[in-house]
Amino acid sequence: MDTVRQAVREALHDDIARRLPLHGGDLSEVMLFELAGGGPVVAKRGAMVGREARMLEAIAAAGVPAPKVLGLWGDVLFIEALEEVRPGPDLWARFGEDLARLHATRGGGYGWPEDYAFGPVAIPNATAEDWPGFWAERRLLPFLPHLPAALARRVDGLARRLPELLPAQPVPGLLHGDLWTGNLLTTARAIYLIDPACYHGDGEVDLAMLHLFGGPGPGFEEGYGALAPGWKTRRAVYSLFPALVHVRLFGAGYHAMAERFLTAAGS
Repeated sequence: MDTVRQAVREALHDDIARRLPLHGGDLSEVMLFELAGGGPVVAKRGAMVGREARMLEAIAAAGVPAPKVLGLWGDVLFIEALEEVRPGPDLWARFGEDLARLHATRGGGYGWPEDYAFGPVAIPNATAEDWPGFWAERRLLPFLPHLPAALARRVDGLARRLPELLPAQPVPGLLHGDLWTGNLLTTARAIYLIDPACYHGDGEVDLAMLHLFGGPGPGFEEGYGALAPGWKTRRAVYSLFPALVHVRLFGAGYHAMAERFLTAAGS
């Protein structure tokens, strides 16, 4: 029997009427089904879907829009299908408020109970006592063995300077963790967070990722609120992490991006 069809029967007590096209699925297999019992459902298949389910539930528990988890069976996760529209200024303002609410949801420390991964790139989430230590040990230094020597020296140098650049004990807010604009899904009612990579840390991490490729629309900044002085340097530090992820996933074409953020951070 088709494994996904079996998962539908076991987790949702339904059957697949037809398979529909769906974009996405860079790091996991994503499918859209119409169920025999009526209505569409999104199925994601991959090694990390159980962890993703727990992250989606944590976001929803914070009062922030996220697709509802409908079921989990083995390596197949089922979530509600949402109808996507183009966002207007009112939705961007509300999204700013929602993201501020997410970041105000405090954790017990910096990190997450489970590690994660972006494809072959491991994302360690073990807790750390202070935030600069977490960012150095969990987000920058693991890349050093995979970088050219000159770039690795610059990243290592920045990691040593983090106590000068980052707050020691910011609010350990709940982060989406991979908040580029492709991981936002806009409905008529709200902008939903999808494909999370959650952990607890400085909310400015999500803002850096949100501005890495493009950025949010008008109204977002007013909805989210003002940032503390020095945010431009912190944004460069935080943007370096996804740049290094892209170096690992896609190669030397992203060296220039990483070098640009290192320069902006003074390293």
